[in-house]
Amino acid sequence: MSIMQLMAESVPSSPPISVPTRDLLIVEDDKGLQNQMRWALADDFVVHIAEGRLEALQALGRHTPHLVVLDLGLPPDVGGASEGLATLEQIIERYPGTKIVIASGNADRANAMKAVSAGAYDYFSKPVDIDELKLILERAWQLYTLEEDNLRLKQVTRGPMEGVIAASSAMIDICRLVERVAPTDVSLLVLGESGTGKEVIARALHRLSARAHGPFVAVNCAAIPEALLESELFGHERGAFTGAIKQTQGKVEQAKGGTLFLDEIGDMPLALQVKLLRFLQNRTFQRVGGRGEISADLRIVSASNRDLQAMITEGTFREDLYFRLNEVTVVIPPLRAREGDAVLIAYTLLQRFSQIYKKGQMEFSPGALTTIARYGWPGNVRELENRIKRAVVLGRGSRIIAADMDLTDTVLDRETVSLKEVRRFAEVEAIKKALLSCNYNLAQTSRTLGISRPTLYSLLASYEIKIPPK
Repeated sequence: MSIMQLMAESVPSSPPISVPTRDLLIVEDDKGLQNQMRWALADDFVVHIAEGRLEALQALGRHTPHLVVLDLGLPPDVGGASEGLATLEQIIERYPGTKIVIASGNADRANAMKAVSAGAYDYFSKPVDIDELKLILERAWQLYTLEEDNLRLKQVTRGPMEGVIAASSAMIDICRLVERVAPTDVSLLVLGESGTGKEVIARALHRLSARAHGPFVAVNCAAIPEALLESELFGHERGAFTGAIKQTQGKVEQAKGGTLFLDEIGDMPLALQVKLLRFLQNRTFQRVGGRGEISADLRIVSASNRDLQAMITEGTFREDLYFRLNEVTVVIPPLRAREGDAVLIAYTLLQRFSQIYKKGQMEFSPGALTTIARYGWPGNVRELENRIKRAVVLGRGSRIIAADMDLTDTVLDRETVSLKEVRRFAEVEAIKKALLSCNYNLAQTSRTLGISRPTLYSLLASYEIKIPPK
């Protein structure tokens, strides 16, 4: 059974969710601070202003901002925090996805921490450090967009090709091609790297064909010794060779009325290629050691991770067989080239393995999702499956982080990276070095880095940097 059979659904072709504007609501009664923040943040956000609770709720209803900067000292309790906390509670109740950043005075840290415990994303201290505020808002925005993407992925619906999970346009195009080819009886050649899902495509084709009521029989030509492959394919008569104690049907005979999937066809020896070609031409064959002709009505789907045309040039694969198998070709791109598919497949695998191993409801941390999306997956879906299984089995909590999958941020290993990715990598390295040099003293680390302790706490959580126990 193919590992990719773990996947259960396909989805309509659509890019990951994107929001056209980044709306920010500032709830602040101080006109000077309003103007300062509006001016400083206008280049990065569409800024809306509210001076109190009622006005803030009205603005949320009109503009549905994604981020909110909320001052705790709102009228009529300007000197306290009751009105700000009440506003926070109502925003969370009505707009739970909104990320709220609390503004508080230096002497009001206790209420700021209370707000964070109640559901606020983070807080900063007045007077406002614009650079610090921008950094907090950028991280809040990244978390917001990740959660929106996650919600979309959890709401995917069953598509026409059961067994295939696809969000990328390349895979959706392949699904559409298979749907068009399936009702016919043409031979299909599926090409792609190992672990990309070639057998999944073959099974999907079978299910959509008129032969769906018949068997689907798979043979891996690379996994069977050359001396036994002919017998495996065409069967043998009793006494045909040492150990042949009874008449045995081969895979071709077993696949009558259905589909025969020849995986890694490029590993089939030349002598057997001739016999396969003869079968494709006449639809008859002989068992090993037999003399009678046996007919078999079936469909052939073949697959390879090798360059068959190069093998033809080298003389290791027959050109006439290639054209018999290659009436229609499907080339499956590697997972790294299928934008959005890795995360979508990871969700399906996580759900499946958490049920198999009775782990309850599990989820990915934002950092884990980012790593899954960025990682190159040289082993394709097979590697993804193994790492998710490892994380489910060895993980200690309900949330999977990158370390559970034995993955680290490999963003700088790629040939092309964005400035944002470089900055993120640099921040992580700077924080780790500062922690080490300060012997993991957080107060000293924050001073060394030139940031506040709340910002350091937020960065540690965002980048999933763990402090070793003392």
